[in-house]
Amino acid sequence: MKKKLFLLAAMVISTVFSVGNVFAADATAAVDVNSAYVWRGITFNDGVVVQPSVDVTSGGFAFNVWGNFDVDDYDNTLESGEFSEIDLTASYGFTVKSVSFTVGYIEYLFPAGGSGTRELYGSIEIEPVKGLATGVDVYWDFDEVEDYYVNLNLGYSRDISDKLSMDFSASAGYAGDNMSIAYGGTKGGFHDYNISLGLGYATTDALNVSGFIAYADSFDDEVLPDQDVDLFGGVGVSYSF
Repeated sequence: MKKKLFLLAAMVISTVFSVGNVFAADATAAVDVNSAYVWRGITFNDGVVVQPSVDVTSGGFAFNVWGNFDVDDYDNTLESGEFSEIDLTASYGFTVKSVSFTVGYIEYLFPAGGSGTRELYGSIEIEPVKGLATGVDVYWDFDEVEDYYVNLNLGYSRDISDKLSMDFSASAGYAGDNMSIAYGGTKGGFHDYNISLGLGYATTDALNVSGFIAYADSFDDEVLPDQDVDLFGGVGVSYSF
């Protein structure tokens, strides 16, 4: 099973690059090394993880392959030195005046074990002033969980110099009953919040290095029980071509 999933990911990446060459799409390859894996406030690994990804965009269409490689074993609850998750995302985005809309599909695969699942999502983002954006993302898991997750977010970006940029973001999540129960809660409600600060440095027009620090926590222990990681961070490198 693992071999099949790795082969699938390799085939997808190869296809993505082939399509990118044929249709002159923009592609970005990236690798992030983080101190923990935290998703929607949930700790999936409290140790070091490596998260490679490939993005390809053409017009309003986008395709992403993302993986989580566990360097640490999270108190022997998972295998170190293996990919525990691979996500495949396809989306389409468009803008009407100052409002951006995106719809998409996410396939979650777990090579190390566990049932995969699928989500549909939609997002709306508004940029009232340059550099400041706010929006809402709505996710619907129509496979294993059969419930929704809503994320309200605010972001601010600023160029400090020609090469150095700063990004600040804050978000709050709301989960339905089934979504909360799937990750240890007992009821739906305000789920988690996240605050992060990042810096990016463009070494060339194509190569960028970055770093971030973030804090995530639960609004209500009955919706999301207390997690092992609140403060985490990481560094990354990306190359566009």
